[in-house]
Formats: sequence, structure tokens, C-alpha cells
Amino acid sequence: MQAKAYKGMGMEGGVARWYDKTTRRDLPEFKALARRVAAGLAPGAKVLEVAPGPGFFAIELAKIGKYEITGLDISKSFVDIAKGNAQQEHVEVDFREGNVSQMPFAEASFDFLLCRAAFKNFSDPVGAIREMRRVLKPGGRALVIDLRKDVNKKALDDYIRGLKVGILDAFMMKWTFRLMLIRRAYTKQQFVEFISQGGFDNSEIQETPIGFEITLSK
Repeated sequence: MQAKAYKGMGMEGGVARWYDKTTRRDLPEFKALARRVAAGLAPGAKVLEVAPGPGFFAIELAKIGKYEITGLDISKSFVDIAKGNAQQEHVEVDFREGNVSQMPFAEASFDFLLCRAAFKNFSDPVGAIREMRRVLKPGGRALVIDLRKDVNKKALDDYIRGLKVGILDAFMMKWTFRLMLIRRAYTKQQFVEFISQGGFDNSEIQETPIGFEITLSK
């Protein structure tokens, strides 16, 4: 599959600050995911979050245990925001700017990697998978969580209703999902092809009401 250009909103400046503000309503989800991930990590594990945005997951994970946590985002604004959020929460996370398809890390650097709600926006999905594999240690795992292209209207409406947002926010979220995010999302078969081309031999794809949870093992 050829690389695609990113057609979503540029996550810089005011847009990044708006995303930081609105995504805070998902903090219970970030906390739950951090607890789930921490249950499978050894003390001192090296963790990379790809495209962490405001950094909420990485920060919640840092609160749980003594891990070496790094966040890599292509948005300078997000890096600055995430650093500020970590400082406010009094935790240490190394947020830095960089491209997932050309990560500035040595081979076999991390025990665990997370990519949540960002994979569909990567311009080079196969290159991103290859880089994920390269920076993982032997025996390391990656978890990719993202929207799926065949999500049905009821599941999406139920998800947004569960967020308990206002009428205007709910309308805007439905508009964003249907006109932007779903168009960029991938099918299960596409993910299977990306994983194969990216070099992972061991993978598991689980369906969720609106997306996939993909576990990749090196």
C-alpha cells in the first residue's frame, strides 16, 4: 500500500490546546488502560507511547510504577503540552518530537509500545509497523488501538452517548467520526497486510465495539 498524506486537522497551536481540553473527559479510560498495561510490565520496564498527544496515558502509567517512559509525537505543540501536563502531575516522562516512520531510537530499545487512536493518521502505515518492530526488544510487545472502517452507526452512537457530552459536542463528534476519522480508518484485512509487511510474525487482532486492539509480539 502506498503512503498517504495526512488530511486531518493539523495538531498544532490552538487545535492542539482544544484537543488537550476536550480529551480530558477521557481520563477514566486512560487510567484504566494504564492499569491494564502496568499489570503486564516488569519494574523498570522501558515504555514508548507513539503519538501520545497531551500525554495522558503516559502520565497515568508513570503514576503507577517506576518505568522509563518516552512519548514521541510529530506535533511540537503536543510535545510542549504533554511536558506541561507531566510537570503539573509531578511525574517524569520523556516527551520528544519525532516521526513514527523514522524514530530516533536505537534498535531494541523498549519493552512495550502503545499507539492509541493515531495509527489511521500515519502517512506510512507499513513503515510505522516496521519501526515499531525495530525499536522493540526481543520478546517486547506493541499494542495498537484504533477505529475500524466498518464501525456501524449504532455502535458509534452508543459510544458517543456513553461519553455523556452535551448536545453540541455530541453532534461535532459524530460529524468528525463520519466525515473524517472513519474515512481514514482501516479494515481488519488491511491491518493484517500491514503487520505482515512490517515483519511481525506474532499478532492478535481483537474487535471492540468501534475498533480494534492489535497486539504485536517480537
